[in-house]
Amino acid sequence: MKRLYLILLLLVGAAQSSIFNFQLSVGAVQAQRTESHNAEIGHHLELFDDIYRQLDLYYVDTLSADTTIGWAIKSMLSHVDPFTQYYPEDDDELRQMATGKYAGIGSIIRYNTKEERTMIIEPYEGTPSQLAGMRAGDIILSVDGRDVLKMPTDQVSNLLRGEPGTSLEVVVRRMGQEEPLTFRLTRKNIQLPTITYYGMMDDGIGYLYLANFTTGSTLEMRHALSDLREQGMQRLVLDLRDNPGGAIDEAVSIVNLFVGKGEKVVYTRGKLASSNREYFTTSEPLDTLTPIVVLVNGNSASAAEILSGSLQDMDRAVIMGTRTYGKGLVQAIHEVPYRGNLKLTISRYYIPSGRCIQAYDYRHLTADGRVGTVPDSLTRVFYTRGGREVRDGGGIKPDVEARPDSLASVVYDAVESDEMLNFVTRYAQHHAAIAPADEFVLSDADYADFVQHMVESDFKPNRRTDEVLKVLRDAARLEGCYERAEEAFGQLEAALKGDLKTDLEAHREDIRPYLEDEIVSRYYYQRGRALHLLKSDTVLDRAVELLKNEDEYRRILGPTKKN
Repeated sequence: MKRLYLILLLLVGAAQSSIFNFQLSVGAVQAQRTESHNAEIGHHLELFDDIYRQLDLYYVDTLSADTTIGWAIKSMLSHVDPFTQYYPEDDDELRQMATGKYAGIGSIIRYNTKEERTMIIEPYEGTPSQLAGMRAGDIILSVDGRDVLKMPTDQVSNLLRGEPGTSLEVVVRRMGQEEPLTFRLTRKNIQLPTITYYGMMDDGIGYLYLANFTTGSTLEMRHALSDLREQGMQRLVLDLRDNPGGAIDEAVSIVNLFVGKGEKVVYTRGKLASSNREYFTTSEPLDTLTPIVVLVNGNSASAAEILSGSLQDMDRAVIMGTRTYGKGLVQAIHEVPYRGNLKLTISRYYIPSGRCIQAYDYRHLTADGRVGTVPDSLTRVFYTRGGREVRDGGGIKPDVEARPDSLASVVYDAVESDEMLNFVTRYAQHHAAIAPADEFVLSDADYADFVQHMVESDFKPNRRTDEVLKVLRDAARLEGCYERAEEAFGQLEAALKGDLKTDLEAHREDIRPYLEDEIVSRYYYQRGRALHLLKSDTVLDRAVELLKNEDEYRRILGPTKKN
């Protein structure tokens, strides 16, 4: 027995020694890798420093360090992922994204190609620009005496923004006015609306459009839902289409309005332990019973995917629309020297079923340099609380797919054109008032006037058939067979050539809702625009139909046996 005991002691000692040696070996390898990694970083930083110094010393022209190194920083971060960004001290875009607030005049602006200037698209209601009398369609000539001809829109935006309480002078040209108009404005904090519109539809169905997730979104949601319930809401359509996301905390709190206390909504995993967090619902819910249909599309991202995905995983709502963007990455703000900030991707997030819905692999590009996505065949299966099958790797796939009607290229180009905006500006000048937003209809005579305006303008749609035909011509020349097919190409081009007036008349029912929507926004702003859009929203119509069919709603959310 003593001999056996001695042998056991020797074996245990040898095992412990082996484990200790293995740990030392692993530690040595890790230390070596860290040392090699740090050396590699030092090597490349030294190389960059030397290249820039030689550029500064020998380049034929004097270069701005802010511009040149700024290019380098932007280029480096753009190759990491589109969400990792640097914000210098004087850039308040980061604060706007986090809080929904910024200090400025409160207008949506965009570049007018023909004018080569920035124009006002829509003043927000109740903001300095709207109260001062600025209108959609105003062309900005100067800001505080600085001519903005050919100036990019983001630079014009920076001129319009500033510290709250500071004043500025904006000179604009307005259609129908011979002389420029001068506005003296005082900047103020602008709170972008979280909920663009909410209201009651038929049969006790409430509708709510949530535009983003910023500070205070949950309070706005609670107020809106309480108001809808007082109006008799029995079922809800929650619209998250084109919602780019925002704060995770707000998404979790909004989930908490519909599910019980103590539920894990999302958790994050990153390289460092400090990046690992778990988010639980912390309060009693507002409503756990009302049937919900959540509308999503390819522009629903980040926090919008947390909200829709969590409600799907918990079988709390039916998700309808098209597959969401697929942003499963989490960013945090890190301070950098000289009061700048770095918005940095630090982790991935996972929703209740355990799936991560990140769709894009920014670290491994395809052969042609594009960002690759996870193919459906490589995604993994997860299960909702009731046993329904869901997958990771590609955004939130709706329970019910519903796509908006596709648009012809001439429709899209007309709707996005400056010429249509000019027509609407002229229309607003000749109509002091219009019918309420949900009742307004553009007359046939006014639509005919629009068609004539577009024909007489410089509007030229980018016909997709022309683009494809050009590619085919080039391919035929490359293959050496163009000459014998030239006559056929001419015949095909003649057959495909469209007449603008005929096309605009043929697509009247597609163009009219967008034209009406733009007109309504001139009188009733964003709320009116959202209310008017509901009239022609085919996806919303399907959501309403589903909510009215209780059996179908329950069937979609019903449990499915796991394999």
